[in-house]
Amino acid sequence: MHCPVCEAPSARFFLTLGQRDYWCCESCQATFLDPAQFPDRDSELAHYRLHRNEPGDAGYRQFLARLAVPLLERLPPASRGLDYGCGPGPALAAMLREAGHEVALFDPFFQPDRDVLTRTYDFITCTEVIEHFHRPAEEFRKLDALLKPGGWLALMTELQADATRFADWHYPRDPTHVVFYRTATLRHLAARHGWQCEFPGRNVALLRKNAESMF
Repeated sequence: MHCPVCEAPSARFFLTLGQRDYWCCESCQATFLDPAQFPDRDSELAHYRLHRNEPGDAGYRQFLARLAVPLLERLPPASRGLDYGCGPGPALAAMLREAGHEVALFDPFFQPDRDVLTRTYDFITCTEVIEHFHRPAEEFRKLDALLKPGGWLALMTELQADATRFADWHYPRDPTHVVFYRTATLRHLAARHGWQCEFPGRNVALLRKNAESMF
């Protein structure tokens, strides 16, 4: 089995939860659902419509601040960004706009304007998004191409800490979560793309594209 994150042919069977089979990559340490069991598009959309995350929700803004605050500390004034996978209620984009930045939106279900994918950006945010990627290696190459040299890729996802507790972890219970990352996974991705990598807070990673990169 090839790993969908790093594409190495080094994934081994991990465990079965209910009727879902999981694999683990020995190279990047990602855990992922068997691709044959990924949800279809209609099932994904039905589940996403249950989400209630609105820009005016103070609790949701506080949650997003774990990523927004360290990102804003690193951005030059009036930067241009993309909220990739923004969902139906792009609260993070609203927060970043309030701080003086320009933010475009893309979501394959709720903001499917592909014109925004023809530009490049000073920063890209993915909050609670990368665990939904069916083809993460392809998605990360796309994100790298959308970033200007020196740009920031800001990620928020719940990171897997202990393989022995995976069966009791709430994250796999979401039927649209198909890939699970560790800090080692994101460091592996950073090394692969030539990004700098830091973890400024719990379940938050900031990856910076090399200023000289032409990838």
